[in-house]
Amino acid sequence: MITGTIKNKIDKLWEAFWTGGLTNPLDVIEQITYLMFIHDLDDIDNTKSKEAIMLDLPYKSMFDGNIDIGGRKVDSSVLKWSVFHDFPAEKMYRTVQEFVFPFIKNLHDDKNGAYSKYMADAIFKVPTPQLFSKVVDQLDEIFEQSKKDLNSDTRGDIYEYLLSKLSTAGVNGQFRTPRHIIKMIVALMQPTADEVICDPACGTSGFLVAAGEWLKDNRKEEIFYNAQKKFHYMNEMFTGFDMDRTMLRIGAMNMMTHGVANPKIEYRDSLSDQNPDREKYTLILANPPFKGSLDADIVSADLLKMCKTKKTELLFISLFLKMLKIGGRCACIVPDGVLFGSSKAHKDIRKELIDRNRLEAVISMPSGVFKPYAGVSTAVLIFTKTGHGGTDNVWFYDMKADGLSLDDKRAEVADNDIPDIIARFHNLDGEKDRERTEQSFFVPKQEIVDNDYDLSINKYKKTEYVAVEYPPTGEIMADLDGLYKELGGLLEELGGALN
Repeated sequence: MITGTIKNKIDKLWEAFWTGGLTNPLDVIEQITYLMFIHDLDDIDNTKSKEAIMLDLPYKSMFDGNIDIGGRKVDSSVLKWSVFHDFPAEKMYRTVQEFVFPFIKNLHDDKNGAYSKYMADAIFKVPTPQLFSKVVDQLDEIFEQSKKDLNSDTRGDIYEYLLSKLSTAGVNGQFRTPRHIIKMIVALMQPTADEVICDPACGTSGFLVAAGEWLKDNRKEEIFYNAQKKFHYMNEMFTGFDMDRTMLRIGAMNMMTHGVANPKIEYRDSLSDQNPDREKYTLILANPPFKGSLDADIVSADLLKMCKTKKTELLFISLFLKMLKIGGRCACIVPDGVLFGSSKAHKDIRKELIDRNRLEAVISMPSGVFKPYAGVSTAVLIFTKTGHGGTDNVWFYDMKADGLSLDDKRAEVADNDIPDIIARFHNLDGEKDRERTEQSFFVPKQEIVDNDYDLSINKYKKTEYVAVEYPPTGEIMADLDGLYKELGGLLEELGGALN
């Protein structure tokens, strides 16, 4: 989480854009993202060059020699952040506008790739050389400060803080998912090297980035020392859909900055007929938009067969089941209403998960998780597509704390259930004897069915009442009588002293 020095520097950078004439928050985030990406290209190239020298391997820098840009031969070295950031304001502005932006827009040969598609209409929108010079200086300070925070994912935190500047929810009801919640969900699912992962409402690709980073940390040798699996990781493993082109650009660059060469980040209305993906993915990670309702005419007919509704949170669960292969897994965030809603559509989707697939876990999260911009209560559903049932017992966990205060400030606190949730989920055998008065416990399928498929934890959790013994009334009255007498004596002494 961004605090202190870097937070102040980002606020200062944001103010510079605002006072400099760029006032649309999405435009500001987009421009900052481009510039962070340009800076990272320089860093990545330097790192690869050093590694090649250490390992005595050949390496050709993307900044070697001359490059043709718009019919002009340009020395590639001037396109490096570490070179052009020392230029005078006018020259630096012209260099980035005329050469660096065209260069990054044509980095990839694959013209059908996500990067090429969403960079094709990227525009350099910083209005003046003076503002650009100020922005570059302030970004340099942020990069320098972030290098000092070696134990945290500062870049991810910077993205999170920038995205928090987008006030409240978007027009489609999407919420920015807190990074620590994303990391928790990925750690619960523990992706394998062979996964085909999708987020059908990917936004800035937070889930996909976190899955990629988890695989780097935990499956590095298996993936990166195997040519076939490395190719799969770079080109085939990650797919994301969204309907906001700016988000898609940010998401594609976010993935590339985190080392995924060619992510499939596409413009697509996931719920409509324009999404033909069925039985294709082994893992879905998502926080779909919780919009109240939508036009049923645009919804794919096969989703409505499973769950006839206009509510997107229910339709997305239908979609996840359709998009998963048999044996595929899903972890998704849903509003609490999905767990206990009494409409036929609500019950139908819960029956689908419990009777015809394997519902594994319901993790109830406190309402403050999405503050400061939403107070909605949510839960994480974890299930496996089987097509023929398999639910025996469902594991419930009552998350009470996530390491941050549950008010609008979201300050760090000591209480944090997330490590406990991850540890217990990966040792479910140890949960069998847990009592309903504890934070986590199993509930048999039949009990859920008998309760009309209700999945709210309060339906099954038992409150332990502790008996408190009080002294007899006569003893309490005697004590009070003694206090009154003592008080009366003190008042008499005080009155005598005053006379």
